[in-house]
Amino acid sequence: MRVITGIAAGKPLDTLEGLDVRPTVSRVKEALFSSIQFEIPGSTVIDLFAGSGQLGLECLSRGARRAVFVDNSKRSLDIVRRNLEKCSLQSSAQLVNSDSISYLKTCSECFDIALLDPPYNSGLIESALPLLVQKMAQDAVIICESPFERELPEKVGDFKICKFKKYGKTKLTYYRRSLGK
Repeated sequence: MRVITGIAAGKPLDTLEGLDVRPTVSRVKEALFSSIQFEIPGSTVIDLFAGSGQLGLECLSRGARRAVFVDNSKRSLDIVRRNLEKCSLQSSAQLVNSDSISYLKTCSECFDIALLDPPYNSGLIESALPLLVQKMAQDAVIICESPFERELPEKVGDFKICKFKKYGKTKLTYYRRSLGK
C-alpha cells in the first residue's frame, strides 16, 4: 500500500495486520481520487473510519489543507501517526481517538470531503450519515465504500446519491447536496 500521487507519492504505508483489517485496494483508491482530484487542493477532509489513514493521507499528499482522522482504535491511530510522519504530513492532520457517532455529535468543524470506509456490514455508514451531513460545506462530497450488494439510503438530509461505481465486490457511493430537488 502506497501513496499514489502528490508530495508523498510512492511512500509505503503501514497497516494493521489481521482479519478485521480491509484496506481500500489500489484500483478503487485510484478511481476514487481520480473522480475528486480537482476538489482536493485547499480542502478540509474527514477520514471518518481512518484505519491506516491511507485515504486522508492521499488527500493531504494531493494538497488538502487539513485532514481529521477519526478512529475508535488507538492501534489504528498509532499507524496513522506513523504514516503521517513517514510522509511528513503530520502538521496538517488531527487525530481523534473516538467512535464516529460521538465525534460527529460534538464536532463543530465544517468539511469539504468526507471519506467513509467502516468495517463492512457494520451499519456505521447509516448511523453516521445523518450527523455527518450537518458538518459538510455547501459544495461538499461524501464518499462511502461498502460491499456492492449493500443498499445505502438514497437521501440523507439535503444530500442524495449522485453516483455510485462498482469495483468487483466493492462499491463507492457519492453523495452531494440535492440543491432543492
